[in-house]
Amino acid sequence: MSTARPSVTDEISWVLTPLLELPGVLHAVIATGDGLVEGASQDLSREAAERVAAMTATVHAAARAFTTAFTDDETPKLAQTVVESELGFAIVVPAGQNTSLAVFASPEAQLGNVAYQMQVQVAALSRALASPARQPDAAVRT
Repeated sequence: MSTARPSVTDEISWVLTPLLELPGVLHAVIATGDGLVEGASQDLSREAAERVAAMTATVHAAARAFTTAFTDDETPKLAQTVVESELGFAIVVPAGQNTSLAVFASPEAQLGNVAYQMQVQVAALSRALASPARQPDAAVRT
């Protein structure tokens, strides 16, 4: 009997748990730079997560172009992009090479706390992805 290997979404969605526990945070998505879902909060439908991932790539690219238009710097490094509406805040932060983390929070959410925790989780994700795979001890091998 073989055990199914978890999908990439299952493997990195742990990054979202602390964010989703923050007051006011409603949804979170980890997306590739080309708009594919790498992880999403469980209560977000697959279709919605895919739309968010696609829009995350678009918003991030637009924010870079917008910054370039103001500064003439062709390769600005974005810290975060925030979209505010009467429904709440969409926050996007880079989460490593070709990856972004997006969160949607209610208008009552403490944005400073949410932004800080997003950076903490991005750092944790970077460490996890950079860590080499664990090798079994020689003494345990049979």
